[in-house]
Amino acid sequence: MSGATSDETPIVWHVSEDEDHGAGHSGPTALGFWIYLMSDALIFASLFAMYGVVSTSYAGGPVPSEIFDLKLVAINTALLLASSITFGEAMPHMEAGRVGPMRAWLVATGLLGAAFLGVELYEFHHLINEGAGPQRSAFLSAFFALVGTHGAHVFFGLIWMVVLLVQTMQHGLIEPMKRRVMCLSMFWHFLDIIWIGVFTFVYLLGVLR
Repeated sequence: MSGATSDETPIVWHVSEDEDHGAGHSGPTALGFWIYLMSDALIFASLFAMYGVVSTSYAGGPVPSEIFDLKLVAINTALLLASSITFGEAMPHMEAGRVGPMRAWLVATGLLGAAFLGVELYEFHHLINEGAGPQRSAFLSAFFALVGTHGAHVFFGLIWMVVLLVQTMQHGLIEPMKRRVMCLSMFWHFLDIIWIGVFTFVYLLGVLR
């Protein structure tokens, strides 16, 4: 139509920096971390399989019912399960951007994780002093390898947690920090699931066998 003007202001859609950054990186970050967790699951599956093959190879040494303290292991299991609950309590605060409460729950999680690790180290020290070290039999070698690998993961998870606490103090809950906390949450719950398998397959069945 001849009366229409051609100088109408075009509509420009603006994407915020956070939205653009998140769209470009949150997907690959989550995918990459899931791939890492699957590779870690394969490592633990191999360790479980190795333990299953040699779990009765005592070489004249102690058997599980003689060296495993189920009460101590149950306490340790409760500590790790409680740490998973406290981490879960931190996540709604993270989503809402409440840094203080989130950090408080992460500190509680770290303390419970450290207590779990301390009990595990005490157990290892006690077994070695009783002559039930990893060199004593194939059963004990597999036991120390499986449980020790899980403990090493908990240790590095604690280091990661401390780093995140420091970073959130410095930078707040910016989007990259939220993704890192989410990845650590998946990692921590993964370790919880693995430990349930260790408690059931190694300790409980070992004592009942």
